[in-house]
Amino acid sequence: MQVSVESTGGLERRITVQVPAEQVDQEVDNRLRSISREVRLHGFRPGKVPFKVVKQRFGRQVRAEVADELMRSTFVEAVEQEKLRPAGGPELEVKTLEPGKDLEYSATFEVLPEIEPAPVEEQVIEKPVVEITDADVGAMVERLRKQRMSWSPVERGAAEGDQLVVDFEGTIDGEPFEGNKAEDFTLVLGSGQMIEGFEEPLEGATAGETREVEVTFPDDYHAKQLAGKKALFKVTVKSVSEPVLPEVDEELARSFGVQEGGVEGFYKSVRENLQRELDQRVRARLKEQVIDALLELNPVELPKVLVEQEIDQLIRNANEQRPASLGNVNLPRELFEEKARRQVALGLLFGEIVRRDGIKVDDERIEKTLDDLVADYDDPDALKQHYRSNPSIMQQLESLALEEQVIDHLLGKMKVEEKTMAFGELMNPEGADEAA
Repeated sequence: MQVSVESTGGLERRITVQVPAEQVDQEVDNRLRSISREVRLHGFRPGKVPFKVVKQRFGRQVRAEVADELMRSTFVEAVEQEKLRPAGGPELEVKTLEPGKDLEYSATFEVLPEIEPAPVEEQVIEKPVVEITDADVGAMVERLRKQRMSWSPVERGAAEGDQLVVDFEGTIDGEPFEGNKAEDFTLVLGSGQMIEGFEEPLEGATAGETREVEVTFPDDYHAKQLAGKKALFKVTVKSVSEPVLPEVDEELARSFGVQEGGVEGFYKSVRENLQRELDQRVRARLKEQVIDALLELNPVELPKVLVEQEIDQLIRNANEQRPASLGNVNLPRELFEEKARRQVALGLLFGEIVRRDGIKVDDERIEKTLDDLVADYDDPDALKQHYRSNPSIMQQLESLALEEQVIDHLLGKMKVEEKTMAFGELMNPEGADEAA
């Protein structure tokens, strides 16, 4: 087998392969003789069809089948012989396919880039150092109380934060429009449920009172026929209720799954959950910095085939997350290109670091990855058992575990500087900025 290689630009390569005529013709003859023992043709007894007739009838088809199989098998041999690393499948083109002549074909494909990851020892990574305070725990308990909030009817005028049950009917220039009315509609004042200008005029209203509310639909309103138009609503308030927060007691604790320890156990559980979320966020912040530094240090020429495959996968994932009732949509590929390129570059860099530094997936890391995955579920042990019985899921977990090992490997080489932060500053940076 003769092989020649040429570069056609970037990462694309074209190899030309010649397979000896004797090898091809021998395989064709073997196939035809096998067929002749089984083929049934009119005028001949089974197994008695002359080889010449079989060859004339099936020779072209069999030669094409043999060529296809030989191209695929010899392509693998050829790239191994030339020490090439294909990034994807080849585009095959037959050059010569005639009896008595060498089978000649070309294979065009992209190769994986040659990567030598740059040193990371001078990279500085910032590690958040956060202490969970009693105030942080208390703030979370207040948020949990709001999740169990109830409503109590009041006779006073409505105030911000109150829940109103209303009937309303709207008109534009005295005429009704689609979606202009509702009955027993629940509205929390100040929540921003309705378009701007609808809620404020209802402040101070009491049960049984009817008020007129004038609003202007935004120019970008989703119903284009209403965009920019003024509407007048008649709103009848049927009830006004104020929020009632539950006491922090054993009943509240049980409602959040804390069956033992009462109020003290509830606060302990809240703190433990906050600590778990904190640990995950710190890890995510470190990982993000390591990845950003790695990509910045190592611009990588990417095989187009891998980027396109990654875009396909991202689009499939996006469609799978849509409600089934909405069906799939043809999402623009350019929406996913930047993320796909980042993922492909990262995969190539991680793969080279694993190979170069001899990193092996660790069973304990797989177990930790599995524990983290099921930690927030009611029956983590049962879920772990389910995952263990699924080879596909376990393979994904191994990949995740290996990725985390690479991150730790790189972190061990980088300069890590600690930065003291408040819990809210790390967990909700936008909210922290607003508070500041």
